[in-house]
Amino acid sequence: MRFRLTLASLAAAALVLPGTLGAGSGGALAADCHPFTTQPTYAGEVPTAREVLGFELGNRDVTVAESDRYLAAVDQASDRVQAHTLATSHQGRALRYALVGDPADVAAAVAAADLLRDPGTTPAEADALATSAPAILWVAGNVHGGEESGTDASLRVLYELADRTDCAATTITDNTVVAILPTQNPDGRELDTRRNAYGFDMNRDWFARTQPETDGKLEALRQYPPVLFIDAHEMGREDFFFPPNADPIYHEITDESVDWINNLYGASMQDEFDRQGIPYFNYSVYDLFYMGYGDTVPTTGFLGAGMTFEKHSGDSTKKRVYEQYVAIWTSLSAAAADKVDVLSEWASSYRDAYAQGQSGFLEPNEVVQPDNEVQSPVPDLTVRHYFLRNDDPDKTDEVQALVRRLQRMDVEVRQLTEPLAIPDYTPYGRSAGATTLPAGTFWVPMAQAQKHWVQAMLNEDTYTPFPYFYDVTAWSQPLLFNVDGGRSGAVLDPAWQPAPAFDEPEVELPADRPSVGLWQMSTSTTAVESSGWLRWLLEEKWGLAYQDLSTKDIKSGALGGVDVLVLNGGGPPAGPAVGMTAEAVDEAVALLLTPHVTLVARALPHLRESGRGRIVAIESSSVREPLTNLALSNAVRPGVVGWLKTLARELGPDGITVNTIAPGRIDTDRLRAVHGAGGPPATELEQIPARRLGTAAEIAAVVAFLASDRAAYVTGAVLPVDGGLTRGLL
Repeated sequence: MRFRLTLASLAAAALVLPGTLGAGSGGALAADCHPFTTQPTYAGEVPTAREVLGFELGNRDVTVAESDRYLAAVDQASDRVQAHTLATSHQGRALRYALVGDPADVAAAVAAADLLRDPGTTPAEADALATSAPAILWVAGNVHGGEESGTDASLRVLYELADRTDCAATTITDNTVVAILPTQNPDGRELDTRRNAYGFDMNRDWFARTQPETDGKLEALRQYPPVLFIDAHEMGREDFFFPPNADPIYHEITDESVDWINNLYGASMQDEFDRQGIPYFNYSVYDLFYMGYGDTVPTTGFLGAGMTFEKHSGDSTKKRVYEQYVAIWTSLSAAAADKVDVLSEWASSYRDAYAQGQSGFLEPNEVVQPDNEVQSPVPDLTVRHYFLRNDDPDKTDEVQALVRRLQRMDVEVRQLTEPLAIPDYTPYGRSAGATTLPAGTFWVPMAQAQKHWVQAMLNEDTYTPFPYFYDVTAWSQPLLFNVDGGRSGAVLDPAWQPAPAFDEPEVELPADRPSVGLWQMSTSTTAVESSGWLRWLLEEKWGLAYQDLSTKDIKSGALGGVDVLVLNGGGPPAGPAVGMTAEAVDEAVALLLTPHVTLVARALPHLRESGRGRIVAIESSSVREPLTNLALSNAVRPGVVGWLKTLARELGPDGITVNTIAPGRIDTDRLRAVHGAGGPPATELEQIPARRLGTAAEIAAVVAFLASDRAAYVTGAVLPVDGGLTRGLL
């Protein structure tokens, strides 16, 4: 990310005269055509929300059905609007979105976007396209189901773009195609939960695309690539947040994107919120770093301007909806007014990406918040190629899944047809050296339009510049998939062919399928998420039947036929040893030990009967090394492990294994409850040899191994899953 001052838009603004702005012309809004002070005029062809729903938008939150009904009514009434479905949720609800634009303009915008994103398009050709073609802008709300106002505000924007005839509206419609996705999480909206029906936070799912809502959305963005993507949220904090973002900003986010976000859209919103006296804040809390958000993925994967809006959830519906509308309308107006420069710079960013990849250049770290300084620069590395080895049969599914994930973000992946000698091959986690990679290895050249996304996905280190993080700090795909690969900075000329397009790997279940019971122990965030993810895995991925269990069911003998018992619970409150009360210790024992004892007692007859019973307990790294300010956990969990070790010795003759997993720093709500929204500070992450947080999926993989026949001779063990954090020898 190299910052620069862009003067082109300022020069354009000075040259545009009132009344000269027309279709495809771009430039600044005329002085007498302000986005908000211009008197709106309406054609009267599109019904209002009151006419369709019986109330005005902002009087109360619309339901998903009402949102769909109003979108359909606008679509039916206006030739300017076409409604589509991008996915169907787990509970069967359609994710409906609307394209606002004449069909010919939509086709022209898509064709132009394809050429503007092609590094081979010359600057002159790009400038001509930027002048003649519309820009594609996206407005999306409600990715968190309980954050409703973005939906209602986007419906107001839809109505006004469809029916208004004044210059403030026609500036947008003449220069852009606007895609409006009122709700990204219809199941969560109906359930009034942050997550979707399976407990997934879909604003963390963007690169993984595990959920149909996310997957369908990314496919729609690939079809209609955005130069602007607005993601409207709500928050517990007062007032309204819009960019500039807090540091850190991921280093591969382009100059152009940061300039648009901060100096075009952010500045326009600051001016309008100031004019209307609406309180707001910038440069705080919400960074632009983790590649799983609704702002970072459109920004890095599409080189557009992805922006998160956050409105205080405690305000009235009317206030929340109106302020979201102001932010959205202001941003659309700014994009339309500066459309020519935005599209020209968009094309330039793709040409630069290819050139950077060709030379092996990685963007440096920068900070944007006043008074911040880069504390960890991007190393002086040359990276021209990434490689993914494909010669381990046990990793075939993982390698193909990763290649598929890259291809579905338009990354060009090639496959070596002959062995390739590399003088400076740097495998993940190891030192550089000469090697020869075999034919069949997948090769991802950095010299391509998606260079920034390639680095974001295949990096070994995210090179965090500044010791504050809102959320996830590392997400290297090869490390997450645990596949072999590496990089090279050499100039190479491999023999290659295009990599095949892979289908999603199918799961082969054993013929002797286990009997599975699922008991959600509480309604805590951790319990809801972990049980929801397990339901998704069992139902959607494995097609494996299971039985939902209650405490009453278990007492009545519902654990009959159980082969594997996984023991997992929450953690006791944080706090020091000094001042710890006897009551707190009793509560910790009741939380950490008593449920385990009860469940094992209930399940034991059935585990003995199965002949291959497994007990897996998920505890904490505190059983191997005490953790600061977690005195209750330090005191009780080692006793739990002592009980489990005793069980292992007693139950071994029955063919039952008993093992413990000791997780380290895992990215969960429990971690944020201990450390706050930003997670552990950088100093703690530096103590982890892996230099990142673990994931729930990595814990699940170890559970699956311990529950399998491959682990039949493993019992009484305590397995750390902590990235090398704990220093104990045993």
